[in-house]
Amino acid sequence: MLNLKSKDLEKIAIDVKSQKILNKLLLENPKLESIMRKASNEEEAKSGLKKWVMEELESRPNALKFFRRTHTDRNLFESLKWREYAAIRLLDYIENSGREFSDLNKRGKIMKNKPIKLLWLATNRGVGRAKPDFFKDMLYLFRQFTGRSIRKLPRKYEVYSWMDRYPAGFDARMIKLRRENRDRILKVIIDRIDRGEIENIRYQFKPGLSYKQKFKKALIWWDDWRFHYTFAVRSPDLLNEMLENSLDDETMDVLFRAQEARIPIFVNPYYLSLLQVQAPEFAIGADLAIRDYVIYSKQLIEEFGNIVAWEKEDEVKPGKPNAAGWILPNPFNIHRRYPEVAIFIPESMGRACGGLCTVCQRMYNFQSGYLNFDLDKLAPHETWEDKLNRLMKYFEKDSQLRDILITGGDALMSSDKSLKKILNAVYNMARNKRKANQNREDGEKYAEIVRVRLGTRLPVYLPQRITIELTKILADFKQRCCDLGIRQFVIQTHFVSPAEVTPEARESIRRLISAGWTVNNQLVFTAAASRRGHTAKLRKVLNDIGVLTYYTFSVKGYRENVYNFATNARAVQEQSEEKMIGRIPKDKIDVLKEMPLAGEEIVSSISKMRNEIDIPFLATDRNVINLPGVGKSMTFRVIGITHDGRRILEFDHDVTRNHSLIIKKMGKVVIIESKSIGQYLRQLEDMGEDVNEYKSIYGYSIGETEPLLPIYKYPKYDFKITEKLTNFAIET
Repeated sequence: MLNLKSKDLEKIAIDVKSQKILNKLLLENPKLESIMRKASNEEEAKSGLKKWVMEELESRPNALKFFRRTHTDRNLFESLKWREYAAIRLLDYIENSGREFSDLNKRGKIMKNKPIKLLWLATNRGVGRAKPDFFKDMLYLFRQFTGRSIRKLPRKYEVYSWMDRYPAGFDARMIKLRRENRDRILKVIIDRIDRGEIENIRYQFKPGLSYKQKFKKALIWWDDWRFHYTFAVRSPDLLNEMLENSLDDETMDVLFRAQEARIPIFVNPYYLSLLQVQAPEFAIGADLAIRDYVIYSKQLIEEFGNIVAWEKEDEVKPGKPNAAGWILPNPFNIHRRYPEVAIFIPESMGRACGGLCTVCQRMYNFQSGYLNFDLDKLAPHETWEDKLNRLMKYFEKDSQLRDILITGGDALMSSDKSLKKILNAVYNMARNKRKANQNREDGEKYAEIVRVRLGTRLPVYLPQRITIELTKILADFKQRCCDLGIRQFVIQTHFVSPAEVTPEARESIRRLISAGWTVNNQLVFTAAASRRGHTAKLRKVLNDIGVLTYYTFSVKGYRENVYNFATNARAVQEQSEEKMIGRIPKDKIDVLKEMPLAGEEIVSSISKMRNEIDIPFLATDRNVINLPGVGKSMTFRVIGITHDGRRILEFDHDVTRNHSLIIKKMGKVVIIESKSIGQYLRQLEDMGEDVNEYKSIYGYSIGETEPLLPIYKYPKYDFKITEKLTNFAIET
């Protein structure tokens, strides 16, 4: 079947379920049936359909402007009516018919966009091999276009009721459950030490201790972050044992296959204690988003070994510009897509993580072995300090860089000693950059460092790592850097579920804030995290502990991430129907801008603003996807759909931020989604969701990137920087 040509595939009959949905579509839309029946070929079908749609848009000038792209902005986007969304999509289907795309969900197989032809073939000949999800999407599209279905935005109380489904990790009942989990896990560890299956100089019992005494000692170990690295689960059998042998045969088979495929298994005892073995009614489904970060999917295992870098600029060849046009010192330590910011990955334990997220954007680096969990081997070599200083020269000599994001791996996986060296190197680089500017004329000066960020998931994975000593290192660094003009010190973390916000996590955030650093959250919008009210509740819980939300990311990647992927239509639906209750009035934006300066008062400052506006959370995050080209965006239009119902999205770049000049050359970015909306809804149903609550999802076919709030913008210089670009080239 895979070797059949396109014309042969068009001879394949549609199945019974598809035929029934098609019959319903034609019955509800006699005009559509007339157009399809009268057309003798695809072109006539497109012509008749276009005439019908244009008749609808003649009296809707804003929608016509938007479709023709003669004028687009956020205000015009928000003025579009529900029926106009559908009209624009139908015209986009017609206009983009016949285009061919590489479907990387099928390892690069060429796919031809032909939604109207598939509809015409099915109507007149009962062939074309289109699947039920294709016809279901078409059914809802025409219901939207004809006004048969309307969008009813949820009331505030409905969103609150959805949020109430998900308990926070610091709720009293959840704390009790996690303590029971902790005790069960410690029992397994104690028993293994007693049997001699685990030997460690730091963690051992003196002879003659009773079980009660051993348990008391183990409770002390639990608060030591090194204990959790030492006893991290690295095998399916141990994982199952610590979960009271609750994993079913199918899950265990998947985990064994993952092990055979050399996908690392690394779950520390603390994070494992967040998973429920037997959940009481109030906690049913509360840990799903967490569980999906630990248990691998079949598709990830099947694709491991064939995973490609989603962000093309991460592919670096010596001496040549990356996909964004930037020339980098090497493929490993510095990643860059924007003029102002570059990612710095140190050669230390910062190349590891507190655990392996199943949706990790650097899974291909784990695939190659560059990133791993062999913590001893990741200790920095003697030559690292010299290399570190050479790499800092890249930032120092660059004309536009003003923001360094230290990540990995995980920035806080580095030891205190290593982190001190890294931060000292950053300090010296920023100082040298500022000093060099004294000899440059206004208009020729280079950008100076104004923001330092640390990317870490350890407040989630292992909050015990945020020690008083670490906090002091961060506080001292900030105090020294203020004289250099650095004004923004940010911890970027990744909470995915309100159930992750435990008392331990709350304390780790308090310590980071006490050091004078702002904590922002970047949520990966997985299928489990995309359930109604889940993300809204997470925003509220994070605000409660002083964290501001920064991004809500659609899952990126191809078939390896299909299980965790939530369609971009759901991302826009969540933005429009749930996040909207946390919208901040314009007259409060300036107050919000000063909030990071509040230091340890940020919790009360957030609470005060929420009470004044009467909202449950501050919607400070932007819904975006990292494009498989350059940049982040949620500005898209659905321009096609595959025979199995997967939507084809064409993205424009985010016009609100400064991009590499390369985007003028590369143009728009096309993404074929890895699952259909029908497949996504069936997955939600398997999670216990009522899919009727999501029925408007089919109508979301257009997105527009939200504006960046001033709170996240760079401070302005009191001088003019050069327009010259260094470390940049566009290959012809």
